Amino acid sequence: MTNKAVFLDRDGVINEIVYHREMGILDSPANPDEIKLLPDVGKAINKFKNLGFKVIIISNQPGIAKDKFTIDAFEKMKEKVRDELKKQEASVDGEYYCLHHPDGKNIDYKIICECRKPKPGLILQAAKEQDIDLSSSWMIGDGVNDIQAGQTAGCKTILLGRMKCDLCELLEVEGAKPDFIAPNLFKASLIIEEEERM
Repeated sequence: MTNKAVFLDRDGVINEIVYHREMGILDSPANPDEIKLLPDVGKAINKFKNLGFKVIIISNQPGIAKDKFTIDAFEKMKEKVRDELKKQEASVDGEYYCLHHPDGKNIDYKIICECRKPKPGLILQAAKEQDIDLSSSWMIGDGVNDIQAGQTAGCKTILLGRMKCDLCELLEVEGAKPDFIAPNLFKASLIIEEEERM
């Protein structure tokens, strides 16, 4: 294995989570207009690349399975993320998505799979296809599933966000202790930069 990677969850890490007023919930974007990058994301991605990492998106996207959006809308959202990153002179080296959900309404995607985080299937697939040494790699996400997937795959992990008591408890119950916690992706890039110097 010759490469190392920083694997990134997408929603809540690269782009903002959306407040859906009509339902009163926070959720992933459901159309391209809702895609807005979080601050300094391009800067963070470029820092990872300057440190010699590939940058790869690893994301559960069950919206199609749940009939929240179509494949066409999903492709347009992917394109919007790429376009917004390009404006910041940044890009990713790969995108791996799980479109399945065991309770999905769309029968084509209503399956129990090996790619849906917390399972490490997408990370393992990316590692195989892009010749990545997982022990030298990182998984960064804003949820317990991201940390579990990264740990199971053999990566170091960074949880984005502030530790809240309920999240602390959930991480403890699930045995998913991140190696580090950072408030945002750019701060996570500084942690990795520091670790690479050691």
